[in-house]
Amino acid sequence: MKKIMFNDRHGLTLAVLDGRKTQTRRIMKGKPIYPDDEIIEAGIVGNEVQIIANGGVSCITLKLPYKLGEVVAVAQSYEDCGYDPEEPLMEANGIGGYVKTRFAPGWGNKMFVRADACKNRIHITNVRVERLNDISESDCLAEGVEKVKECKDLYRVPIFHKSGKISYLTGNTLRETYAALIDKISGKGTWESNPYVFVYDFELVKE
Repeated sequence: MKKIMFNDRHGLTLAVLDGRKTQTRRIMKGKPIYPDDEIIEAGIVGNEVQIIANGGVSCITLKLPYKLGEVVAVAQSYEDCGYDPEEPLMEANGIGGYVKTRFAPGWGNKMFVRADACKNRIHITNVRVERLNDISESDCLAEGVEKVKECKDLYRVPIFHKSGKISYLTGNTLRETYAALIDKISGKGTWESNPYVFVYDFELVKE
């Protein structure tokens, strides 16, 4: 089983578990698709996407990080998964174990937690290809942007600080707020560069 990482600093893992985030965009990697390229057609075949661009001159096949229908573990630390810190933890594949789970590297860092040890899953229900700037307002909501109920035209995404303080990225439109978010997650200028992305729709798997 694979695992998928959502940004904790901006509360996106929590948004997935709350059911507010049901979509994610992943920038294409591998053979390059440049913003100036024009995709004519993009079809999903198994775990690959086949792209025809630039009037049929460019034909590119890229491997999908996650495929349609796949069930993927949501990456979380052992602490966030609700493991007992005082209980022993046995690691898989002969790696060994820890007399107490809180001693394991994965107690506070989800990078070190195996996919099969993560307790939450999502099911990929749709995959498509588009440019980042093509995101719709409804998709911004599906990506986890929140409407501030008290204000007519204000949207936000939380920022969780190590000190425990919470502040917010805000914008007057959904797209403006999402643009600020993607620049924080993927690097300044990401929104402006308008890369091609894989768009994944998913649903939380109920136990």
